[in-house]
Amino acid sequence: MAAAAVSEAWPELDLAERERRRELLLTGPGLEERVRAAGGRLPPRLFTLPLLHYLEVSGCGSLREPGPGLAQGLPQLHSLVLRRNALGPGLSPELGPLPALRVLDLSGNALEALPPGQGLGPAEPPGLPQLQSLNLSGNRLRELPADLARCAPRLQSLNLTGNRLDSFPAELFLPGALPLLSELAAADNCLRELSGDIAHLASLKTLDLSNNQLSEVPAALADCPKLKEINLRGNKLKDKRLEKMVSGCQTKSILEYLRVGGRGGGRGRGRADAEKEDSRRRRRERRRREGGEGEGEGDAVDGAGRLLLRVLHVSENPAPLTVTASPEVKDVRPFFVGAVVRGMDLQAGNALRRFLTSQTKLHEDLCEKRTVATIATHDRAAVRGPLLYTGRPPQDLKLVPLGRREVKAKDLVRQLQLEAEEHRKQRKRQTVSGLHRYLHLLDGKERYPCLVDADGDVISFPPITNSEKTKIKKTTSDLFLEVTSATSLQICKDAMDALILKMAEINKYTLENREEGSLSDAEAEAPSGQLSDPSAEKGGDCQLVVEQVRVVDEEGHLKVLYPSKTDLDFAAAHVAVAR
Repeated sequence: MAAAAVSEAWPELDLAERERRRELLLTGPGLEERVRAAGGRLPPRLFTLPLLHYLEVSGCGSLREPGPGLAQGLPQLHSLVLRRNALGPGLSPELGPLPALRVLDLSGNALEALPPGQGLGPAEPPGLPQLQSLNLSGNRLRELPADLARCAPRLQSLNLTGNRLDSFPAELFLPGALPLLSELAAADNCLRELSGDIAHLASLKTLDLSNNQLSEVPAALADCPKLKEINLRGNKLKDKRLEKMVSGCQTKSILEYLRVGGRGGGRGRGRADAEKEDSRRRRRERRRREGGEGEGEGDAVDGAGRLLLRVLHVSENPAPLTVTASPEVKDVRPFFVGAVVRGMDLQAGNALRRFLTSQTKLHEDLCEKRTVATIATHDRAAVRGPLLYTGRPPQDLKLVPLGRREVKAKDLVRQLQLEAEEHRKQRKRQTVSGLHRYLHLLDGKERYPCLVDADGDVISFPPITNSEKTKIKKTTSDLFLEVTSATSLQICKDAMDALILKMAEINKYTLENREEGSLSDAEAEAPSGQLSDPSAEKGGDCQLVVEQVRVVDEEGHLKVLYPSKTDLDFAAAHVAVAR
């Protein structure tokens, strides 16, 4: 009788076992009481589903520990999402070993420490040997486990935002400790110092240390070979010039300043050299904008047979588009990148269909079925700025989705969930669809992210849909593009780079083949850089203009500028970018 009651209390487990599902999501108001009845743990029966690849338990204030048996019972688990629960102060027993785990999200819990035996898993052999993404944001961590790098040696993204850390363990920055780490986010902590050994992170691209207590930044930071984005705002730096630079300058300028100021000749001389270099760079850029005086880069840009992208800087744009990001999106979907692209021809042939198809393919591949990032495209003529990126309660957010009537966001999500489940049943699939996955990204959220125009209309509801108001049409030539993510700023920029490159390719070959009819599907579907190049024979100049879009906070401080000098940095020889 007791066994029957337990089975009845967890119908999701019955369904997952019966349909041999590989994904399982546990959330909602009923979960709280059931977990409390299980002693603040997940039910042991959950760990008898060895086929699971994806497990998410979110928004459960009574879940204090996962419970024993997870590692032994779920050997094929790829993604484990335990966000916005009450896990803490440690993890007992420790999570690992989980040999196949790639994504671990423990954000929004009450974790204070992750020592051996009560943490992520053993260091030898590595408890999480395949882990790529670790999200520990929104906890109460005062220190990181010293053996983190040995436990997860293939880590690529580490999010520590919103904890109580005052330092990083020295072991994290040992040579070769984390050779693949490309993103480190530790904003809103209590960090007092940053070791110069951070230069040993050979793959680091993005570093966010904003709103800490740093007084100095090591010159060795400039030795990180791949570093493209730094955020040091909100720190009281002793070097007042550097403090001013981190609020408004690009990463490249900051690194050059650190490189000069931290080596030979003393601090004063370093500043003077940095100022001279800044002045020289501004003169070079001005000459290029005004037509150039023999600048090699400008000559190369105008060569025939290349895709040409011209960047219009905010300072040159009489009406630049600005997006204000409000604090309401910080815990929901904090990363936003925007750009305006002018000069597309979507009228000829099937250009519009190809453009939309390329967006879908990016969602499937680079954006991992919208689970790590989402792209939205708008007719720029229908977008009234300035724009506000904010969060609203599901019952208060109203919009007119693509192809639908006006609806509340909570009703739209519920309707889409029913449609997705019906689709799965019709196809008799054992696994949930991509639609299931990105719909569940909003489960348990008190606010939904949205982009609002100057008229007060919601024109985008990521990761779900955008609005009929700004729908792309064949007559659209100027587009506003947005990429949002709850994962990282870098994935937003990577997706935007890829989208703009594909737009340039589609536009080039559409224009060059006007008289010959529409493009073949083989040309349209070709990977970047592998199309034939008729412009080499025709000598035509096909270019798109990419306008910079600023994302600022409510006080007007710059958060993101795209494209920056480090964006649109294509290695492909068939692409030229004029800045």
